[in-house]
Amino acid sequence: MKSKLSMIAFVLILGSVLTTALVSVDGYTAPLIEKNKVRKLHISVLKSLHIAYSEDNVDEIFSENVEAKKQGEIDFYISKGSGDVAFEFRGSGLWGPIIGTVALLPDLKTVKGITIIRQEETPGLGSRIAEPEFLNRFEGKKISPRLMVQGAGKAVGENEIDGITGATLSCKAFEEILNSELKKYTSIIRE
Repeated sequence: MKSKLSMIAFVLILGSVLTTALVSVDGYTAPLIEKNKVRKLHISVLKSLHIAYSEDNVDEIFSENVEAKKQGEIDFYISKGSGDVAFEFRGSGLWGPIIGTVALLPDLKTVKGITIIRQEETPGLGSRIAEPEFLNRFEGKKISPRLMVQGAGKAVGENEIDGITGATLSCKAFEEILNSELKKYTSIIRE
């Protein structure tokens, strides 16, 4: 009986010590994680707006060149020099979330640039949606009536983008996310 009580006491003490350690580590790292999340967003906004920066001066370049705004529950970013507008998009891809930023020219009808912060698509196939070669295809495309990802080599319209062979479902999921978020954000920003 005494050995069972000793074992229970040991488990309770060890559990308390480990729980305290985990809570302490979480309390210490939470602000660092949030700071890195904001930094990633700032880098993505600068990339989509085509504003040059270096790893050493991200915060400085962002504050000098970009004005953060909030309208209702949405955050968006305006380039101080050009009036281009950027915002974060997020949605469900084929295998997980796709998060990034899209920048539009001041007319809110033409894509300036797109970057992806996070995606969980199939490595080597769907994950190619995050590659500059694919994302650059969106530049200058009209978002109205909607962006359309076509089969590789089949895009002809001013709102059509060539897809990636072997990644059709990821491309279509990305298309749906962009169109949904563009519709939501542009209507709010226009107001």
